[in-house]
Amino acid sequence: MTMIAVASAFIWIATIYELIKPSKEQNNRKIITLTSFGTLSTLIVTVSLL
Repeated sequence: MTMIAVASAFIWIATIYELIKPSKEQNNRKIITLTSFGTLSTLIVTVSLL
């Protein structure tokens, strides 16, 4: 469980760094992928805590 929570945090940090970049340097496919995996991992952590 701890590993999933840590991975989720790193995924969201990577997403934020990608979004901070200027719009010409942003990779939309990477943003969508990171957001999807971040949402999935957050959902797994939330469900397991309930």
